[in-house]
Amino acid sequence: MTLTAPSGTDVTATITTTPSEDPANRPVVFLHGLVGLNEHWDRVVDAVKHRFNCTRLELPLLQLEREDASVDAVTDLTIQYLDAAGGKPAVLVGNSFGGHVALRTALQRPDLVSALVLAGSSGLYERTFVKGAPVRPSREWLTEKIGELFYDKSLMRDADLDRAHRELNAPGGARAMVRLSKTARRNHLGERIADIHQPTLLIWGAEDVVTPPGAAREFDRLLPDSRLVWFPNCGHAPMIECPAPFADAMLEFANQLGARTPTN
Repeated sequence: MTLTAPSGTDVTATITTTPSEDPANRPVVFLHGLVGLNEHWDRVVDAVKHRFNCTRLELPLLQLEREDASVDAVTDLTIQYLDAAGGKPAVLVGNSFGGHVALRTALQRPDLVSALVLAGSSGLYERTFVKGAPVRPSREWLTEKIGELFYDKSLMRDADLDRAHRELNAPGGARAMVRLSKTARRNHLGERIADIHQPTLLIWGAEDVVTPPGAAREFDRLLPDSRLVWFPNCGHAPMIECPAPFADAMLEFANQLGARTPTN
């Protein structure tokens, strides 16, 4: 699917859909982090697809240039996709930078969002892992930095490291990652979060060193309608480290949402 960035540049989004057997089930859109992919959600989607109509939205973040490499621009692209998709408001499920985009979408276009699931979301506090990033990061540097996202580093995949190394060494790749990270850290949502009234599930790795436990507690304090679930022995990417508990938490959340009046 082709979207248009704020600069007017065409951006090709990869859309992966896994429809539920029941078209009346709630739509869910999964949003990845800075070095994330649609496939990182696969195991969660496989376990929840009987309750949700699932869509994964993958944007080529590391190919964005200049003003398009910002949390503002990525939010605009996400809203553009949701508008084009039409239908009922969606549950937005976002990890890290994707959680930040989900929060901004809920603030800017609450009509598009029925609920939120945030996992290691930025927006309040995050420790960047791109500080001091070389113009052409080595595979060794990436192994160390991406390893910080995991409690169990054995779950890092060679294919992900190879892809990150390739994309970050492409022209503009490392620059885009640094710009995206900087704009996210500067876009502190603070008390604006209190304006998000959609029910929100917070899923957090207890060993997350990028968005540490204090960030989760602050989200839980500020959001008017939230529930916080901790995963022990888990880092910044719980959908990869703990896909089964992640899916269980989403299914329980679905039961809670089912008792509410759906957003129109």
